[in-house]
Amino acid sequence: MNIKKTNEINLLYNFYHSLLTKKQDKYMNLYYVEDFSLAEIAEQFDVSRQAVLDNIHRSVALLERFEQELSLVEKTTEIESIASELNQIVSTKYKNDKELLSLVRRISKINEM
Repeated sequence: MNIKKTNEINLLYNFYHSLLTKKQDKYMNLYYVEDFSLAEIAEQFDVSRQAVLDNIHRSVALLERFEQELSLVEKTTEIESIASELNQIVSTKYKNDKELLSLVRRISKINEM
């Protein structure tokens, strides 16, 4: 799997992991966050490597479905982009307006992950 796809899955996992079952969450965490191999996870849970792989594929599909329905990653990315642009404008054109600067910083903090 390429790095871009892995990063996308990690981002989806960060947003939606609490919607997974405990087993799905554990497998996904070990595989994508802790970088365990399929064999290591299979050994830890006393299941086949194929069972782990199937579970991970189903979990990834579920995470992608959550994003299709809720669009939290997309919305957060858009808010982040707008906050960055707004911060740039305020910092250059309104740098003496402390109240405006404070509001822009608050927007940016809300969106921190």
